[in-house]
Amino acid sequence: MKTTINAYLNFNGNCSEAMSFYQTCFGGELTLQTVEDSPMAGQWPAQAQQNVLHASLVSNDLVLLGSDVGGPDHLIDGNSISLSITCSSPQEIETFFANLSDGAKTIMPLHNFFAGIMGHLTDKYGKNWMFYYNSNN
Repeated sequence: MKTTINAYLNFNGNCSEAMSFYQTCFGGELTLQTVEDSPMAGQWPAQAQQNVLHASLVSNDLVLLGSDVGGPDHLIDGNSISLSITCSSPQEIETFFANLSDGAKTIMPLHNFFAGIMGHLTDKYGKNWMFYYNSNN
């Protein structure tokens, strides 16, 4: 697996609609996972169950990611786009996260979840970074 960086778009309940529109624009395969269809469903309130937990649009080398789940502060101006880094190893995700943590605000520390390892921070320049490593591959 190679290391990649992609745009991750946060929406306020209309992720499915927006990502479907982007699919008509760019083509490709769209995958949507709602909160209720995820192993994390029990961690979310009833009103969030229909929200898109994770969307992925892949068209050749174009990868666009999205979600209706914007974190504890929800969607506010400035956090609607994050840079999402898919790492190639546990060492790489730890190194990248540690390096970008200098002066940063950690939103979610690196942790294991059902699909691998993930973390989220806002760097000292105010840019949002999401980190992912699929430990199941």
